Amino acid sequence: QQMSNSSSINHFLLLALADTRQLQLLHFCLLLAISLAALLGNGLIISAVACGHHLHTPMFFFLLNLALADLGSICTTVPKAMHNSLWDTRTISYTGCAAQLFFILFFIGAAYYLLTIMCYDRYVSICKPLHYGTLLGSRACAHMAAAAWASAFLTALLHTARTFSLPLCHGNALGQFFCEIPQILKLSCSHSILRELGFIAISACLAFGSFVFIVFSYVQIFRAVLRISSEQGQHKAFSTCLPHLAVVSLFLCTVIFAHLKPPSISSPSLDLSVSVLYSVVPPALNPLIYSLRNQELKAAVWRLMTAWLQKH
Repeated sequence: QQMSNSSSINHFLLLALADTRQLQLLHFCLLLAISLAALLGNGLIISAVACGHHLHTPMFFFLLNLALADLGSICTTVPKAMHNSLWDTRTISYTGCAAQLFFILFFIGAAYYLLTIMCYDRYVSICKPLHYGTLLGSRACAHMAAAAWASAFLTALLHTARTFSLPLCHGNALGQFFCEIPQILKLSCSHSILRELGFIAISACLAFGSFVFIVFSYVQIFRAVLRISSEQGQHKAFSTCLPHLAVVSLFLCTVIFAHLKPPSISSPSLDLSVSVLYSVVPPALNPLIYSLRNQELKAAVWRLMTAWLQKH
């Protein structure tokens, strides 16, 4: 299906997750389980931090913001994929695709900026504990969180506006289960696509700069931890930091690979696997990674669940 420009497109066709009805229903059940796990885990973190006054600290404040970003991220992509699998359809409207692209960029961008800020929080608490209250006061934390959300909003708005301003003349079929910039760019016939790719490269460099900051911070953190004489203290510090570093590494590597990989190695199965790793897996795993390692949060969640059960 050839189309002269994007004005003639009123819908896109998303990638079908399976060809047979049995596999479609299986994918629906898997996506439902993942989304329920993400909703439950992130919802419990938000409720526990909001209700537990002893958890009103910078670390848990940023964790609450991360849980909000994770909820938004998984609610942007998974429900539409579940709907398409259940009803055996592939369509998404033009405006729906633009909205989905904006929100996935917004929430994923916010999550990444918040993970960077959380790294800074760990760095200050371990390497500069005497200055923790000064550097991470309530006003400073609010400003950093606001900057993360505002930066993500601006980046998402610019990318979405730029992507959907390009003329599309190579059909309307996207090789992904949600609207993603690389797949939309494949439909474009404009020479200005190079400018959009350049914009993506600049964003990738900024993201990589944040990653360099994270790595540098963790080098300082690990040097400080290794000077701790207590093995229990070392174990506590490493158990807090290593999961965070693993989450950031997986998230950044998959996002950069998805958006900057050469077309020669692109395939539907590879694109699908990479996109799941950065858009679906982190929102479901982050609550486990950050709650199972934290006794205060586990105790707060348990108190919250116990109080709810007693009321009902």
